[in-house]
Amino acid sequence: MDRSVSVGVLSLHSSKETKAIINAVNELGHEGIWLREENLVVDIDDNSVTLEPNVDVILNRLLLSKTEQPSELLGLAKSLSQLRPMLNRPENVLTAFHKFATATAMGDTDVRIPDALLSLDADRLNEERLQFGDEVVYKTAIGTHGGGTWKITEGETVNPRVGDRFAFLQELIDQNEDQRHSDLRVYIVDDEIVASMNRYAPENDWRTNVALGGDVEGVDDVPDEAADMALEAADILGLDYAGVDLVKGIDGWFLLEVNPTAGFKGLYKATGISPAAHIAKQAIEMGGGEVDEDEVQRLAGVLDDSMPPNVPKRPTQGDGERKVIGYIEDVLVSGTSGTERIRSKSDTGASRTSIDTRLAAKIGAGPIKSMTKVKSGSHKGGKSRPVVDIVVGIGGDRHTVQASLEDRSHMEYQLLLGRDILQDYQVDVRHRSDGEEPVTDEEE
Repeated sequence: MDRSVSVGVLSLHSSKETKAIINAVNELGHEGIWLREENLVVDIDDNSVTLEPNVDVILNRLLLSKTEQPSELLGLAKSLSQLRPMLNRPENVLTAFHKFATATAMGDTDVRIPDALLSLDADRLNEERLQFGDEVVYKTAIGTHGGGTWKITEGETVNPRVGDRFAFLQELIDQNEDQRHSDLRVYIVDDEIVASMNRYAPENDWRTNVALGGDVEGVDDVPDEAADMALEAADILGLDYAGVDLVKGIDGWFLLEVNPTAGFKGLYKATGISPAAHIAKQAIEMGGGEVDEDEVQRLAGVLDDSMPPNVPKRPTQGDGERKVIGYIEDVLVSGTSGTERIRSKSDTGASRTSIDTRLAAKIGAGPIKSMTKVKSGSHKGGKSRPVVDIVVGIGGDRHTVQASLEDRSHMEYQLLLGRDILQDYQVDVRHRSDGEEPVTDEEE
């Protein structure tokens, strides 16, 4: 019998992708192990380094884009990559998850990229903004799920930073006006395209991310120009697996970004193909093991995101899926022109986060995306409020949400956290960052 390979999936978060890869490794006759806070130990004793669990190969699935301190996770990944073979090595992920670094890596190659400008001086950034025409994309260098990305029109000013993240300007690629805005996601594993999909922007938006409500459609035959560009981009960055995003402009294809931890949910919905089995195969073979190719193809048609066996639990937080935050919580809230640290209130009864109009103006929230109807005890049909993009930082996590604007001048808290953020947490109503006891008489 072939030697069994143990594959460690390095992931400090819970996701369908992490579970699916571990389950695929197990189904292929090898051992998938979740490397996380409860079981990961590196011991240095008399210059001898040991790793627990003692896996043969490591898959790097750390979500650097969602943390305020990605260097900590990069350092962790780098430490482990010096002990075991690692897929998506940290030095390559560093370039890929930083969008401007990705763009500069494509300089003088056949991969076409939109014109872009990064300046650490606000005056220079706004002066040069005119070269991009009436509309320009303004985005943070680090972001995910469409977060930290805005379309800026003439007359709007921007800052070199959004919160603690550098931001830059990028050419908006023109598409046919009679077509819905779309882009192409190409998923690459081991220098091969395993699945592709078109992503379409939701109504009243131009971003195509599935997390924002965009639609998806499977693509059986990727155009040669796009396929070659996607494969070359992943190769230039040195990634073992990646989701490559391309957009077709009036005069050809352009690379938008490369995601080293791209999700599977939308891709599987669109194509019926999960990259998990292909990634598992790649890791097993890197560790010296063998797999049944027919079984890989069968498993590629399944997205098994059930909890893998023998996963250590987080006893202080129930099932280990979510962090705990307080009824009143200190947060950072950012827009295109500033960041404020404020106290916010958690409201599990509100579906959407809401922000005071004065705070929104202060941080440069916007532009207005749409109108939403909010239920109100004093208005039977509800009240219509404008919706704007904001970035909310809680602890080490960042969330980009479409928040409703309202006049909260008569309320104690300028920001109300709704379920669009709270769904990722457990709310402890006994905890307040201001140290006071919870109150229930404030009307929202």
